[in-house]
Amino acid sequence: GHTNLIYMRGHLDYQIIGETIDDAAGEAFDKVAKLLGLGYPGGPLISKQAESGHTEAFSFPRVDLTAKPQRNDSGYLVTPEGSLDFSYSGLKTAVLRVVKEQTENNEKNLSQSQINDIAASFEAAATDMLTRNLERAIVKYKPKSVLLSGGVAANTVLRHKIAKMLEKSHPKLKYYYPEIKCCTDNAAMIAAAAHFHALKNDYTDPETLIPDPNLKLT
Repeated sequence: GHTNLIYMRGHLDYQIIGETIDDAAGEAFDKVAKLLGLGYPGGPLISKQAESGHTEAFSFPRVDLTAKPQRNDSGYLVTPEGSLDFSYSGLKTAVLRVVKEQTENNEKNLSQSQINDIAASFEAAATDMLTRNLERAIVKYKPKSVLLSGGVAANTVLRHKIAKMLEKSHPKLKYYYPEIKCCTDNAAMIAAAAHFHALKNDYTDPETLIPDPNLKLT
């Protein structure tokens, strides 16, 4: 999996404007769920526990990859443009540190309330980062609509945060997201993309196909 911000001008015309430099958001949820002993897949399990937890119980980082301000040749301090890229390794490490602290280096197990609070605090941080970078992209590229897609689109907290951000700061933007039951169906997403290639008679000779699990849109 890969978490991307994509600027789409039309079908088959898109540009990756932000991406994760390490784990995808879904992978971060899976790894944190494993740390908490919840199982797989992590997304829905974390969200379920988070419902009974406190989002501010633990102060987890909202990693920001924006470069530090630097002085130009004239000596003026220049603040770089906010980064649209993501990093979840620092957040995952912060959760690991808290788990170790709460279990006194694994000599005891986490209580249910601790699991709930860690899940809620992690989910809040992870979704804050996605929402923050999305708003930066909106300000920079001025799109006509916003589409939330992929497995992470099944996260109810993220759906609501984006809706709240758009309602407050960008009320004229249209907001689209699929039904939750469709969010993790990779076959349907690939078929939808293939449909528009087929309309343009853009086919690949099946005898030349080579499987590539890391193939990108662009």
